[in-house]
Order: sequence, then C-alpha cells, then structure tokens
Amino acid sequence: MNLRGLVSVTGKPGLYKLIGQNKGGFVLETLDAAKLKSVVNLSTTKMATLEDITIYGEEEEIRLLDVFETIKTNSTELPDPKADGTTLRNFFREVAPGHDEDRVYSSDIKKVITWYNIIKELPLFDEEAPAPLV
Repeated sequence: MNLRGLVSVTGKPGLYKLIGQNKGGFVLETLDAAKLKSVVNLSTTKMATLEDITIYGEEEEIRLLDVFETIKTNSTELPDPKADGTTLRNFFREVAPGHDEDRVYSSDIKKVITWYNIIKELPLFDEEAPAPLV
C-alpha cells in the first residue's frame, strides 16, 4: 500500500494529496471530485501523512495502514460512519484488535471509516510502498 503522498490536515475535513511545495508552504489537492488546490503553511497548520498516523494500542501503537490493510484483505463490511457507538466499537475490535478503548473515541473510528471510503478506489491503495531509504 503506497499512501505516502496522502495527508490529513488539522482542522480540515477529508484527505489531501501532496502535489508540491512553494515558498508559502505545501500545495495540496482535495481527493474529492472538486480537486480543489490550496496552500498550507506549516507554521500555522499541522499536517500528517497517512503512513505516519498511528492508533493508540493497549500494548503498542497500531499503524493506520495496518488497519486499512485488515479492512481490505478481510473484505470487512464497513459500518456507516454515522452508526451508533456500539456498532463502531464492535467493528473496530475486529479490524484493530488491541486498540486502547479508553483513548480511541467513536469520532476517531468514524474518521478511519471515512478515510478508508475516500481512498479505497484510488490506484495508490493497490501499489506497494517504496522501500525506505537507508
């Protein structure tokens, strides 16, 4: 799974594709049909790549990519992100066993489901990630 160029921006809904950099910050493009472009200044905005995001675990953190891979390989049916907390929690117990139920909130689970729905059709989702530089 190669999701290196996809980012989440604090305070903005959805996901973005990192398409460049200029003096003002990073140039991002929305992943929705509108394909809107915007510049994000990192001194005022936080941004995280999907490859770097982890979920609180009881023993160790769980990589978001591992959760996405579990959903993909198990063909797990996704609940509606607006489902009740019990439904969301039961789903997350299947795809992220060992997550810390006290620190992972329903809003976090909703975000994971929403993000998966955004990226599941992207060709990047089926590509292998490049090998890390040594």
